[in-house]
Order: sequence, then C-alpha cells, then structure tokens
Amino acid sequence: MTRDEKRAGVSLAAIFGLRMLGLFLILPVFAVFARTLPGGADPALVGIALGAYGATQALFQIPYGLASDRVGRKPVIIAGLLIFAAGSFLAAAAPDIWWMIAGRVIQGAGAISAAVTALAADLTREQHRTKTMAMIGSTIGLMFAVSLVVAPPLYAWVGMGGIFTLTGSLALTAIVLLLKAVPAPPPPAEAAPLPLSAVLRHGQLARLNFGVLALHLMQTALWVVVPPILVASGLPLGDHWKIYLPAVAASFVVMIPAIIVAEKHNRMKEVFMTAIALLILVQGGLALATGKYAIGVLLALFFVGFNIMEAMQPSLISRVAPPSAKGAAMGIYNTTQSIGLALGGALGGWLLKHVGAAAVHTFCAALGAAWLALAATMTAPRRPAPAPAAQHP
Repeated sequence: MTRDEKRAGVSLAAIFGLRMLGLFLILPVFAVFARTLPGGADPALVGIALGAYGATQALFQIPYGLASDRVGRKPVIIAGLLIFAAGSFLAAAAPDIWWMIAGRVIQGAGAISAAVTALAADLTREQHRTKTMAMIGSTIGLMFAVSLVVAPPLYAWVGMGGIFTLTGSLALTAIVLLLKAVPAPPPPAEAAPLPLSAVLRHGQLARLNFGVLALHLMQTALWVVVPPILVASGLPLGDHWKIYLPAVAASFVVMIPAIIVAEKHNRMKEVFMTAIALLILVQGGLALATGKYAIGVLLALFFVGFNIMEAMQPSLISRVAPPSAKGAAMGIYNTTQSIGLALGGALGGWLLKHVGAAAVHTFCAALGAAWLALAATMTAPRRPAPAPAAQHP
C-alpha cells in the first residue's frame, strides 16, 4: 500500500471508530438507565429507544451513498456527523423515554457508513481494498470491545447524559480528523443511478446482507437482556466491567489467530461458518444461564464470534461485489445492518416483556441457524490477486 492508502485506511478507520465508540458505550448500560426515566418502566419502549437509531440508519444509508456520488464524499460525511452529534446532545438532555427515542432517531439520521466505505474504495486500489475494509471492520470490533469495559465505570462517573455528550463530542472530533487527515478524494463522477436491483438480486451479497442483519439483531437484543440479569445476580452496574474485561480480553486472544487463519491460509468460509455456529451455541447457553460467571464465559464466546464477523464481513462485501456496484453494495449492506440494530432492540424488548429473557435468546438462536444454512451455500471467495511490484523505491 502507498503512503496515501495507508493514511486513508487508518484515518477512515479512526473516524468510524470514534463514531461507533460513542454508540457502543450506550449498549451495556442503557437498559438499566432507561428504567429511571419517566416511561422507561416499559421494556418495549426501552427496546424501541435502543433500536430507534438503527431504524433511521436503515432509511438513510442508501440516500447518503447516492448523495455522496453527486456532491462528494466529505460534504456528506460532515453533514451526517453534525446530525449525529445533534441527536446525541438531545439524548443527553432527554427528560423522558419519548425524548430519548427522538434523540436516538436523530442520531440514526446521520447515516454515514456507506459514504465512508465508498470513500475508502475511492482512495485505495482494487488489490488493497480488502485490507482497508478489514481495517475498518476490525476497528469497529475493537471499539465494541473497549466500550463493554469502559461503559459501566464511565456511567457511574458521568451518568448517561455524560455518555451521550461524549458521543456527540467524538462525532465533532471525527469531522476534524476527516478534514485534516483523510486525503482528498477524486472529484465526483457524473450522476448516474446505482444498479440497486442488480445488487439486490446478487445471491452471494444477499447472504452477507442477511448475515449482518442477524449479527446486529443478536447484538442489540443481547443488551436488552444481559445487563438487568447481571444486576439481578447481585453485580452492581458499575462492576459489570469485572465480567466484560476478561471476556473481551479472552475473545481477542482467539479472534486474532482466527482472522489470520482465514486470510493467510484461505480458510475464509470455514472460519466464517464456525463463528456463526459459535454464536448459535452462545444463545442457547444464555437461555439457560443465570450465574454471573457462566454469563461471563458465554459473553467471551459471543465476542469471539461477533468480532470475527465484524472484521470479515466488510472485507467479503468488498471482494464479492461487482467492481461497478461497490457503492450500491455498501449502501445495501449498511442498510440491512441498521435494520438488524432496530429489530434487535424492538423485538428483544417485546419478547422480554411478553415471553421472557429465554425467548429472546431462543429467537436469536433460530435466526442464527437460518444464517448458518445460508452460509453453507456461500461460494468461498477467491484469494485476491497479488499487488504488482512497485516501480519506484
């Protein structure tokens, strides 16, 4: 990779990381905090507040991608980060669950993921694009892991209002990073409609899109259920890091070698399917577990599967998508991810209220089984062609 390609990859991964860290910090503590808000005693409303961000993300990902094709990537990303920050500051001041839902809706309207990944494609050559997408995906996984450890003590220190204020501030910091560190992209091409129908009919991409929906539905539903169970087991919210920290550390010990095996030894499909099977087993275990230590072990296994998928799936999208439709593929992929986030909160809250916690995990396990069946028919991606030797020192 050239110096500019490395700079683009690192800086865009950092922008993604700053934004996602703010979002992920909310997950481990929101279900407990929401009960202190007027209207927050209803688990269904708590689930809606948690997943509302994903609903508006799903509506805006493709329009933002289309707009970035016409007016340029950076202006669209800046606009999205400003909207996201405004929603964060509104949520920080929310006096009840309804204003909290409004703040989360506005946060989701800052849907920049498709524009950022399209910018990454603009700034890297074909033979290095997979590396850049994997870098972004790995950063998202890392931010998720960090948030699980940092969120409970941070919540005890600054409260939920402070976390939302930090989230908005991180978005504003990402704008500075975009302007100062990301290389200038090429000028926008002449406006042309993206071939969305062709991309939607692409079987391999459809499998990956279903997978990212399932993964993020599981993730959001998990945080509707697990924090209250840990509190009920006798572990105060401020001490949840004692479960999360060893679980996250153990997950990275396993996840990193798995990614190396997948890429270096061309075992992408095998690692992919193993990670899905692991996620299914975890959901089955969580449906039965009650003790905090058993939950800690199961969370470590969940993080292994989740982090592997967060690193692998964007890379696979960049390999599988037709070269002329990468922007459309990224937009649809991020849209289905957002739908998963929204459904996870809403369905998780509804099932918890009407059936119970075990039903949430049973549903997620069944969804994982459907994902595994689809993945079994996936064509293993070919190893990318080696980059040509550089012609200069």
